[in-house]
Amino acid sequence: MAFNEGNFQDIMSEFAATPEFIREVATNFQKDLKIGLRDPKSSSMRMLKSYVGLPTGKETGEFLALDFGGTNVRVLRIKLEGEGRYEVVKKVGEPLIIPGKYDYIGKNSTVDEMFGFLARLIDEAIEGDHETKFYLGHTFSFPSTQDDLNNAKLIIWTKEFATPGVEGKVVNDLLLDALKKRGIENVVPVAVINDTVAVLLSAAYKQSEVYTGSIYATGHNTCYLESSIKDPKGFGQGGMILNLECGNFMKLTPNRFDIELDKNSEKPGEQRFEKMVSGRYMGELFNMAVAELLDEIGKNYGFTSIDMSGIVEDDTANLEKAAAIVAEKTGHKLELADLKKIKELDAAIIIRSARLVTASYVGIVWQRAGEGAITTQHVAVDGSVYEKMPLVQENINKALRELLGADADKVDTILDNGGSGLGAAIAAAMAVS
Repeated sequence: MAFNEGNFQDIMSEFAATPEFIREVATNFQKDLKIGLRDPKSSSMRMLKSYVGLPTGKETGEFLALDFGGTNVRVLRIKLEGEGRYEVVKKVGEPLIIPGKYDYIGKNSTVDEMFGFLARLIDEAIEGDHETKFYLGHTFSFPSTQDDLNNAKLIIWTKEFATPGVEGKVVNDLLLDALKKRGIENVVPVAVINDTVAVLLSAAYKQSEVYTGSIYATGHNTCYLESSIKDPKGFGQGGMILNLECGNFMKLTPNRFDIELDKNSEKPGEQRFEKMVSGRYMGELFNMAVAELLDEIGKNYGFTSIDMSGIVEDDTANLEKAAAIVAEKTGHKLELADLKKIKELDAAIIIRSARLVTASYVGIVWQRAGEGAITTQHVAVDGSVYEKMPLVQENINKALRELLGADADKVDTILDNGGSGLGAAIAAAMAVS
């Protein structure tokens, strides 16, 4: 089979992220930030207050960290030693669902089951010590409203969670009730933060000039320090971190594949930006484009971002690995010329993702600079797409140079792997300092 060259070029053009396009995205992202600062309801992003600023780096002591961002939950005891130093004293973790054994996230689960599970893990982390006082920070990675650092109310479950009775409730109140039922009255929850906020706190604890934190993985979201907003209780320094929930950024133009994916998604009309950039949806976009090339529109081959990584990193002369992946998924043994086109398409989707994400970071950089000069700063990023996906980091750097010009040397991205736990402990330390 040989792909129609005109059809291939048409599909490739859909995923082009030209310098003009990403500059428009960055500009519109900054505009949406400005609108949201005046009135959050007028922005396509939620722009949720975290009620915490940046750490000083002098936070010390032993704290508990509950990392509740998905189906795998971790509880850590972390000793903060100041100046970026820390030690993980104890770590426990288990999944909230094991098919065929138990399920604490399904619609038939209960609040008591879910939070009782969390309380049990906390008990394991403190090794049954019900006397020593422990302050707990909680990374809770679901859309929540807050009116202080310890008062996060779940807006809506995401990530396939459906446990009834949690939406609209203050999650640390539910946790405190579960701890008391287990006879644990010496563990005091004092802070709840989003995972992006945790990444920012973690990175800022270890080095200076970090003002933006981001998750670039199965999902995508970003937070940043907004200096114009002050926390009346004074937790942290420099202003307040805003959790943008920017996966829902809508002021950009989707291509026809994005539109079709959204139409068939669980929540049409929502999370447009996330559906264009995140690991969860990359495979679906690639699947749709490959199906069109193969004249099998609508067929689901089950491509994932992991498959895309395997294809695009294949540098063998005959693309043996790519051929094997494509054959397994589609049932077609393609000629080398067509495999090269498949790889080119794969790369285009990945590169578009990286360039769009960079545009959002630059929008934040511009917003923080205001009318002044851009200062030296780092964007802390955690997530499998950023860390492991070929082409991502190099195209982030390229897009930074395109968008920032002479200021590009002042801005870079840094990996902060596993910041969700450390960030929660730091938030707890800031809350009781």
